[in-house]
Amino acid sequence: MCGTCGCGEGQVQIDGKHHHGDAREITLERDLMAKNDDYAAANRAHFRDRGILALNLVSSPGAGKTSLLVKTIEMLGPGRCAVIEGDQQTSNDADRIRATGASAVQINTGKGCHLDAHMVGHAVDDLAPNAGSVLFIENVGNLVCPAGFDLGEAHKVVVLSVTEGEDKPLKYPDMFAAADLALVNKADLLPHLDVDMDLIIANARRINPKLGIIQISARTGKGMQDWVGWIRSARVAMRLATAAE
Repeated sequence: MCGTCGCGEGQVQIDGKHHHGDAREITLERDLMAKNDDYAAANRAHFRDRGILALNLVSSPGAGKTSLLVKTIEMLGPGRCAVIEGDQQTSNDADRIRATGASAVQINTGKGCHLDAHMVGHAVDDLAPNAGSVLFIENVGNLVCPAGFDLGEAHKVVVLSVTEGEDKPLKYPDMFAAADLALVNKADLLPHLDVDMDLIIANARRINPKLGIIQISARTGKGMQDWVGWIRSARVAMRLATAAE
């Protein structure tokens, strides 16, 4: 049972392998989140020990996360990237990622509306990302439930398509409050839309004044260098923080 939205979650598939959830009924959201946080802490320690930068990409369905990932992997190099793909059904996105040469595993959550830290831990075991790599976790398309679930990632990155309008940050404030970076995607469509980019940015910063924001388009390449630069800076910051421990 999802403690955030109440959806049922019996079992998941990770690249065709079934993983059953705990058979006990969990009646308190606190119990569920505490258990998730324990798994997240274990994931985070695993990533830290291997110098892996884990990024949790979240968005509404159709915001363009997978297209952005394909372009990002091309720029960083497939040998430096690994991807966990979360969807309710199909392996379409993982197939697109593997076509770049990067390793990927697909998590099918069935009726589940988000990934949790336990699922990610299983996927990491199967994926075995290289030490020093960037692990992209493409969450299930949903701006509600994923906001409350720590996966052990270093950063949450929210992807917002310009086609979704200016008020999306105000409608889903928890996600934008939890994110460190917002990628305002499909910026190439702005000339064809009655959308105010300045208002999108203002509304996002109203929710999270510290939120980094990059206007981006995988189709034209706009903002891609800034995004890749942000990833590289995050890797350096992670290494420095680990060395200081």
